[in-house]
Amino acid sequence: MIVEYIRYRIDPARAEEFEAAYARAAVPLAAAPQCVDYELARCVDEPECYVLRIGWTSADDHMQGFRSGEHFPAFFAAIKPYVQQIEEMRHYERTPVRGAGSSVPTMYDWAGGDEALQRLTEVFYTAVLKDDLLRPLFEHMAPDHPKWVAIWLAEVFRGPERYSEERGGYHHMVRQHLGKSITEAQRRRWVSLLMDAADEVGLPADPEFRAAFASYIEWGTRIALSNSQPDATPPLEAPMPHWGWGVAPPYTPGK
Repeated sequence: MIVEYIRYRIDPARAEEFEAAYARAAVPLAAAPQCVDYELARCVDEPECYVLRIGWTSADDHMQGFRSGEHFPAFFAAIKPYVQQIEEMRHYERTPVRGAGSSVPTMYDWAGGDEALQRLTEVFYTAVLKDDLLRPLFEHMAPDHPKWVAIWLAEVFRGPERYSEERGGYHHMVRQHLGKSITEAQRRRWVSLLMDAADEVGLPADPEFRAAFASYIEWGTRIALSNSQPDATPPLEAPMPHWGWGVAPPYTPGK
């Protein structure tokens, strides 16, 4: 991915029409397969200054694919009156220096931390051992298995990195699924019982948290299903997955 920044200086008297023009231009821009995302921002300190940020799949995809593609004419027609007001137009590469601040809580904190996740896995695995479909997969699990799954979830949801430090991280987890031949029916039952356990122990029920939580559980169980098949050759070394809120931020009542 490459990031393009376009800086404009627009007469404040034309600000409304400028933003309306970009609202029109955004339609073909969003339809272009080379476009990852975009955002137009206006400077608070100097209201005549705007910055348009566009994420492109690559610089070549922007300069050749998009500009010679079917969506460019409509895009350019909308913004053409403002081309002379461009002060900068450059591509930038992203660096590893990026992250999130603390204004939005992690999913780990929102869930209730270690205590909540430990309750979740204890209740969940109690139900698993009573389930005819799942019991064969887990009847020989170690007594501390629920604890380690809670520690895994904590790290995935941006809590303490204990699973990596004490268990070895992703490569340990992926090896637990090799050769297990998990079925789709078992995967679905696993997901269903975990969601029931989340209700039983009182994990946050707001749609934003549950959607993000369910998103990880779907992703994780589908990876486990794939990795468990007899002919699977998954990468045994990979970074720990980390999960966040996705599109929806955490729900705060009254705001």
